[in-house]
Amino acid sequence: MERITVIGGSGAVGREVCAALLRLHPGEVVAVGRAAAKLGTVPGVRALRADIGRDDGLACALDGTDAVVMCTEQDGDRVARACLGRGIGYLDVSASAPRLRAVAALDGLARERGATAVLSVGLAPGVTNLLARSVTDAGGGGPIRIGVLVGAGERHGAGALDWILDSMEQAGAPTRIRFPPPYGLRTAYRFPFSDQYTLPETLGAPAAETGLCLDTRALTPLLGAARRPFAARLLRRPRVRAAARRALLRVHAGGDGFAATAARGQVTAWFSGRSQSRASGVAAALAAGRLPGLAPGVHHIEQAVDPVGFLTELAAHGFVLGLPEEVVPPGPHYDAQ
Repeated sequence: MERITVIGGSGAVGREVCAALLRLHPGEVVAVGRAAAKLGTVPGVRALRADIGRDDGLACALDGTDAVVMCTEQDGDRVARACLGRGIGYLDVSASAPRLRAVAALDGLARERGATAVLSVGLAPGVTNLLARSVTDAGGGGPIRIGVLVGAGERHGAGALDWILDSMEQAGAPTRIRFPPPYGLRTAYRFPFSDQYTLPETLGAPAAETGLCLDTRALTPLLGAARRPFAARLLRRPRVRAAARRALLRVHAGGDGFAATAARGQVTAWFSGRSQSRASGVAAALAAGRLPGLAPGVHHIEQAVDPVGFLTELAAHGFVLGLPEEVVPPGPHYDAQ
């Protein structure tokens, strides 16, 4: 691929995708966004100011590119349709289940035009999907339990914080999840990450559940606070929502460590390190590198790549990986390669 375009390239994850692509991709990397001043933060990346919400802006962003990495929640299925209709590869880091369902519905278009899309290419979903597949391949049975721990001190992007605020009202009851050292057993709240909705279909599990917690124990209960009707009503008020968003952007009361774990029966796997944004960025860049070798169509990452090989390569970028001792060969439902 001669050119890869990162839409939302000025965001926290978008910048990390651009930086990783520069290291791993021999061609040109283009960062697209509306704020020109923020696009030039990664040296070596070509900045392109364009409003993808407009047809002419989207056409400008796609002109001459071979693949797009989508790092913003804006117009996701519309951008995917435009890419696949032009035969352009598409990768998506979104955690939104409705968004990914809409893109998955474009599988017929992708096959018709000979284009490939890979969904769930970040940390959660993404790494979590591959951990879930690794425990499935190792013989784990029953429901899949996923845990995601993020650092409250990391400077998360505005888009990620908006998604958390939007999702807080949907948070489920607290549950206990064991993370790798140094975190141990933590309380987490079920959040609507897309992996728990796609994995039962792609891995043949009866159910899946994803819990979210923060590295700071004292702050984790805030994730479930909006489950209470009074708090939910407050967060729907524009001024309260704006104040909460500003506070999350400015206050960093924790570290930048993260961990993800998946268990099925007694079989577990985990992945950890520092900066979940960087982990998402490197994972997306590695997935982009595999795009030319995949069959046309829309695939989630656990359908498209070997989990052990991919996770091992990802861990080599400064992360820590714990896999089941035995992983059996993939079954016939892993046929995207």
